[in-house]
Amino acid sequence: MIGGRRPIQGRKPGDRRVRVERPHAPYFRYTGPGQLVAKQAASLPTTPAGRAWARVQAAVFGRPLMQEEELGERLPKTKALPIFSSDAISSSAYASDEIIHVLILAGLAALTLSIQISIAIALLLTVVSISYRQVCRAYPSGGGAYAVARENISQTAGLVAAAALFIDYVMTVSVSTASAVSQAYSVVPGLYGIRVELALIAITLITIANLRGLRESGNIFAIPTYMFVGLALLMIGLGLSRIVMGTVVPIPTPPDVILPPSPTEAVTILLLLKAFAGGSVALTGVEAIANGVPAFKPPESKNAANTMSIMAVLLGVIFIGIAIVGVAFGFQPTNEGGPTAIAQVATAIFGAETPLFVLFQASTALILFLAVNTSFNAFPRLAAILAADGFMPRQFSFRGDRLAFNWGVVVLAVVAATLIVIFQGDVHLLIPLYSVGVFVCFTLSQIGMVRHWFVARGPGWRWRAIVNAIGGLLTFIVLIVVASVKFGGGAWLVVVLIPIQVSIFLFINRQYRASAAQLSIKPDFVVPEPHREERVVVPVPGLSRAVVQAINVGRSISEDIRAVFITEDPEAAEQLRERWQRQVPHVQLVVVESPYRALAGPLLAYLDVLDSAWPPDKPAPITFVVIPEYVARNWWERILYNQSSKRMKTVLLGRPQTVVVNVPYRREDPAQFESAERGYDRLHPPSGSAPPPSGQPPLD
Repeated sequence: MIGGRRPIQGRKPGDRRVRVERPHAPYFRYTGPGQLVAKQAASLPTTPAGRAWARVQAAVFGRPLMQEEELGERLPKTKALPIFSSDAISSSAYASDEIIHVLILAGLAALTLSIQISIAIALLLTVVSISYRQVCRAYPSGGGAYAVARENISQTAGLVAAAALFIDYVMTVSVSTASAVSQAYSVVPGLYGIRVELALIAITLITIANLRGLRESGNIFAIPTYMFVGLALLMIGLGLSRIVMGTVVPIPTPPDVILPPSPTEAVTILLLLKAFAGGSVALTGVEAIANGVPAFKPPESKNAANTMSIMAVLLGVIFIGIAIVGVAFGFQPTNEGGPTAIAQVATAIFGAETPLFVLFQASTALILFLAVNTSFNAFPRLAAILAADGFMPRQFSFRGDRLAFNWGVVVLAVVAATLIVIFQGDVHLLIPLYSVGVFVCFTLSQIGMVRHWFVARGPGWRWRAIVNAIGGLLTFIVLIVVASVKFGGGAWLVVVLIPIQVSIFLFINRQYRASAAQLSIKPDFVVPEPHREERVVVPVPGLSRAVVQAINVGRSISEDIRAVFITEDPEAAEQLRERWQRQVPHVQLVVVESPYRALAGPLLAYLDVLDSAWPPDKPAPITFVVIPEYVARNWWERILYNQSSKRMKTVLLGRPQTVVVNVPYRREDPAQFESAERGYDRLHPPSGSAPPPSGQPPLD
């Protein structure tokens, strides 16, 4: 173990004790021979600026968490429901608008069909949720449609599902945020002019909340979600009771914001399909629970499946209830900036500007803001799974201080914010890009589950396979309908983006596999004793303590060492040579004049000449290029130093049989320098210039 024992004499004769000194104790926990566990102190910054930044991070994001604390970050069903279901539940706030915006083309009378369309969507939701309950139980490690399609269909099918999910998660953030802002300016019309700014602020706050970790984000999102659900059920209950009692009062909607009806189109199958395609956005976010099964408390699969059922029931009841009450009270589609369908229903039930109305609109806006959290939990987890499989950069699989997948969180926020700016926060412009990807995932996951049950053949596998087969057929039909209806409105972009993403995934995987093949060693390979020679080249800008320290490091690597001075000034070279022979007589100095004022090129050429001059009957040596660097104490000093060193490191990176060694010299190192200087003098007493190494020409 690290440390030592020091005997200590006691007060009385023969009274002795032993103090065990463990210098590693503040930073490591000893767990066995040659094995330590780093404590938090080992990761703390050492500079004042670093410590100040760490305090800021702790205040904003919370204290760093240990890996063992992940189980404590797992979610019970009460917190998992608002985190993973807020997207699906909140879609009831804008899905009805998409339906009536299509049906109004056939006149006001056609709006009554929104009830039947809502029921049809709710039935599809039932089939999909039952199917995904089975996904939760069959794939407890998460991954959802990607994991199912990859294992049971093909790797390409899995990547198609992942690409579609990525698009859906990004659109969830954009659409939900834009819709939340629309709920806000339904109450305060003056907010319409700053809708983009409000959306960007909301995305920033959600990003910070998710970087703090799952458990804390659950605490933040639970209250608005349950408030919306409670008030929505209360609103629907009051509306149904008034319908039964015959006390329905029409919604007082200002005529200047109502979208004028255009009864020029008959109620056709195509019109109904368009309305169904628009309302199908209510199913987005359903798959998020299946992707995030590992985030649940044990038993993960059971808790995730039960949460899926609760979410489906709540969404179905609210979605159908809003349609029934809205039709009875006469809701109508409005222009951009007018009250939404759910705001009109709330006005009719609670009364305009009443406390309940304001509270309901606030909870609707909040749950839509927080609905993006579903994507912020599912997107990073799916990206981490893909990174672990080698289809995304490995950075996406790294956890941050709060055990969140920070790379995925930040990338999702940046892309979604960009879409908000491009489309100026207009929900109806963003919707056509939505829901196509999610039905691709639905279809692939159901087909994959059918194959899974035929292979697994567990208890009840036949009826499970039948359920998934029905779900796959229905979602495939809906996919065709949604893609064809929305193709001209922007869905074509999704159709183009999915193959592009799949190509990127395959390219990344090919690069990783190629590098792994180059770096792999055979299982029976044993590292042999060193048999290749080493030599050291030290590029020097002059003679200084930093240079001497680098030379001492080079001498510890090999006796074959030479310093290289590249200059455009012959007089400076001669002065340095004279001083070098007097003060560093045991290290050869090679002067390379550079009349074209280049630095990196002549150094590379000199290394190439060294390689060509090496005897062909000997194995080529490893060249260590030892670069002295001065460590600046302040950030602003860093632009004044080491620029040449950075250029040399850049050009040397990847050069065959070359190792670059950085030797930093700090202002506080004089004592170390003097000690090294004395040690060098003892080992190498002055006795004239040292000859060049045997078998190697001087090349100066």
